[in-house]
Amino acid sequence: MAFLCSCTQSIPTYGSVGVVLNESLHESLDRITGTGHTAVYFSNICPESPVKLRLCDPGELGSVMSTYINIGEDQPFGWNIVPLSVYLYGVEDPANRPLFGSYKVKRALEDRYRENYLSELCTTTACQTSPKAEWREMVAATLIRSVYIFAVDTTVEQDKQLIAEFNAAANKNDFNGFKRNCADFTRRVIDTYFPKAVRRDYINDFGMTSPKAVARTFTQYARRHPDSHFRVMHFAQLPGTIQRSSEVRAGTEQLYRSKKWLVPMTVLAYHELPFAAGSYLLIGRFNPEHTFEQYAIVEPGDELSVLAVPQSIATPEERRNFVGSSNDWKAYRTAFDAFFGENRIGVDRDELRHCFKQLDKNATASVDPDGSVWMDVWENGEPLRVGVSADNVLARGSNVHVAYKLLLARTDSELKSPKHSRETMQDFKVDWAKLRRASAEMHSAVVANSAAVRASVPF
Repeated sequence: MAFLCSCTQSIPTYGSVGVVLNESLHESLDRITGTGHTAVYFSNICPESPVKLRLCDPGELGSVMSTYINIGEDQPFGWNIVPLSVYLYGVEDPANRPLFGSYKVKRALEDRYRENYLSELCTTTACQTSPKAEWREMVAATLIRSVYIFAVDTTVEQDKQLIAEFNAAANKNDFNGFKRNCADFTRRVIDTYFPKAVRRDYINDFGMTSPKAVARTFTQYARRHPDSHFRVMHFAQLPGTIQRSSEVRAGTEQLYRSKKWLVPMTVLAYHELPFAAGSYLLIGRFNPEHTFEQYAIVEPGDELSVLAVPQSIATPEERRNFVGSSNDWKAYRTAFDAFFGENRIGVDRDELRHCFKQLDKNATASVDPDGSVWMDVWENGEPLRVGVSADNVLARGSNVHVAYKLLLARTDSELKSPKHSRETMQDFKVDWAKLRRASAEMHSAVVANSAAVRASVPF
């Protein structure tokens, strides 16, 4: 997403707090429960350090604070806070965000974050190298999963109160999956601003607090308080080699919808299955994507910064244009087929299915000081360099042929993705313009090369 910060005003008298809802990964316990993860978004609170809070300076985009079973740092901290753009993309400036997701890219961004932010908190070998150190999940989250943020207005006095409370309290890990999990942590933070705005769903989550219940009850609270200027953002998982994340589910919803549980429940708990299904259908249903479509921010410009401020009420048509209707996406799929048929550089359509893996297979990822990501690859026995960030994919030094194939594969992936896994129509149009530019540059390069070949042939 092309988010360029243009905030130059003094610290505002308003802000935002929000529930961050991360989709489910296909690993560990999450693979079975489908609960995903939740964290807290602030527009006006920023990290003085990963374990200390302060008010944001002008131009800063806010932050995300979260707890985990094992953050993995030298001390057993209970929570960390990171800049919002670092959380989403692994870089401070969203203009440098990656366009392609792989574990090589994510690890390079994690190493950069560790060196720049955790040098005093992460000195042990286990912290620096272990993939189980969960501070890594707070860096470039959109490489591994799609993310929703549900936000409402706050005052600077509320922000100061939370800063004072958390800076004064001991930051020690007391994580407990049943009583003090990530959803309980988010509930605690939101309740500091709005008491009882977030609740457990004892029935659908079997007495626990789940990420989806936190998002659902917070949405219900916001709908009861229209003066809170409720708004929702969606940040889709990047196309690439990492398995697609799954939609978040509550407890009874997982039993009702998951194929993993259908046969065991039918055989072993057939009496309870109707209750689980009925409970979910009656009181547990909540669709984050539909909520996003209803409350999406549609103003043009820096969407990360406008997330912090009250929004004008958009018409349903404006929101459809922003998110993209089914007809809009169908039209672009047709246009892409025609566009691909017109390309004159010999890119095989079948290549797109393996483009990401081929690019990542023998590549080395590196990150510039500003956060731009590069990949050094071998193609046809030659070393090539390609930019895989929004700001450098078509920059000087980036191989235009590899960049063109990458943009083709990215476009193809977006057009095939379900709603919860694709970007907005507004952002897709930016990608489409990049693809058209890359196509023009490729055509010019082919023409220039043909002319050079003809000039070198004696007549």
